[in-house]
Amino acid sequence: GGESWYLALLGLAEHFRTSSPPKVRLCVHCLQAVLPRKPPARMEARTHLQLGSVLYHHTRNGDQARGHLEKAIPQFEDVKFEAASLLSELYCQENSVDTAKPLLRKAIQISQQTPYWHCRLLFQLAQLHTLEKDLVSACDLLGVGAEYARVVGSEYTRALFLLSKGMLLLMERKLQEVHPLLTLCGQIVENWQGNPIQKESLRVFFLVLQVTHYLDAGQVKSVKPCLKQLQQCIQTISTLHDDEILPSNPADLFHWLPKEHMCVLVYLVTVMHSMQAGYLEKAQKYTDKALMQLEKLKMLDCSPILSSFQVILLEHIIMCRLVTGHKATALQEISQVCQLCQQSPRLFSNHAAQLHTLLGLYCISVNCMDNAEAQFTTALRLTTHQELWAFIVTNLASVYIREGNRHQELYSLLERINPDHNFPVSSHCLRAAAFYIRGLFSFFQGRYNEAKRFLRETLKMSNAEDLNRLTACSLVLLGHIFYVLGNHRESNNMVVPAMQLASKIPDMSVQLWSSALLR
Repeated sequence: GGESWYLALLGLAEHFRTSSPPKVRLCVHCLQAVLPRKPPARMEARTHLQLGSVLYHHTRNGDQARGHLEKAIPQFEDVKFEAASLLSELYCQENSVDTAKPLLRKAIQISQQTPYWHCRLLFQLAQLHTLEKDLVSACDLLGVGAEYARVVGSEYTRALFLLSKGMLLLMERKLQEVHPLLTLCGQIVENWQGNPIQKESLRVFFLVLQVTHYLDAGQVKSVKPCLKQLQQCIQTISTLHDDEILPSNPADLFHWLPKEHMCVLVYLVTVMHSMQAGYLEKAQKYTDKALMQLEKLKMLDCSPILSSFQVILLEHIIMCRLVTGHKATALQEISQVCQLCQQSPRLFSNHAAQLHTLLGLYCISVNCMDNAEAQFTTALRLTTHQELWAFIVTNLASVYIREGNRHQELYSLLERINPDHNFPVSSHCLRAAAFYIRGLFSFFQGRYNEAKRFLRETLKMSNAEDLNRLTACSLVLLGHIFYVLGNHRESNNMVVPAMQLASKIPDMSVQLWSSALLR
């Protein structure tokens, strides 16, 4: 028939596109051969879309890809939305975000009768706003998506929209709004009866948010039941088969993350927990597992989230190395983080403050206080993240205390992290650390009773949430105070358990400090 030549060319083009590796030039030739023969309008639109897509994904011909996609846009429903989605991706790559936004908005407006594309375009625009750090607009769009999914009867995608919104609210520290939202998500996820892999992956998303919420709040003990559930959940997922079950509702055609990415993510939050709780050998074991898995994944998958996972894992393991006294390794890993960040401007801008903080911690460990101060001051300038800010200020205060001649700066810092009133963040762990820094300062000033009061506060807080390192540091400092006051029996009562805890962590500097006091 009249269309057989057309189908033959398309079939050939598809054959070249899917061969391994793809024969892009031949595929493009076949598709281009279709257009001069004036095929029916729908086919012409689809051919422009395919040409645009192949050129966008496999070549550097942005201009040509754009030309074809722009021709596909005014056309038929199924073609129009895919073209708009690809075209706005292309605009974003060329840094024309302001051209991409109205294009997506228009496509969202006219796609309400096509649930899959309507949801997908909403996710895409929300992601664009998130990358621009406009979390308010992103949250609004995700709310719209959740309501639309409810109306078209897709509880699964409604949960995805709401969980994504919960994630952004956590990033914005809007904790009042997060609680009711997470409670609602928990109910939706438990009540949803569908494909077991999809159900479990919703549970992983939900539990990851809960665990990070607890860890942000420095609640290392309270998080344990959640973390256990999360680890069981990921084991369940790894036993389920990815049968390609096509959902009956087109609005359900979404995945949160591939199974392998979820695995790495669960390792990652486990490492965060072990690091905060002071189980450093466990943190090391899980980091090694996760990094091995990441190396394997990165051979086949260039998804940017994998580099983010890698950087966050390295940041945590570097802190472990500094505590366990492996300074040279820490420095190598800091340079690895630098290399990863240099490959991506976004990673660099998101992690610059953390990098300077890690360099500052390294400088403390090798006793270069001037350099430590310079690194921390730079890090403070680069961060807007409150918890990180409080962490840096706490460490900078410890540098000033050791330098011994920076009273003015020290007083103004200590005012800003006063644990007794108006502490700037809700983190239990950081507030306990602020009491410890106060105790350290009072000790250096010879105000021993005041130091004891602060350190007992730290101990009360660190015991409540199993913060092993803070417990060990506070015990050894209390032991030091009793030693100076000549009460050697009381001193030993503090230092011996500190020593045991420090060797369990293992924390090199506390072990050295304890053994010096026990002589």
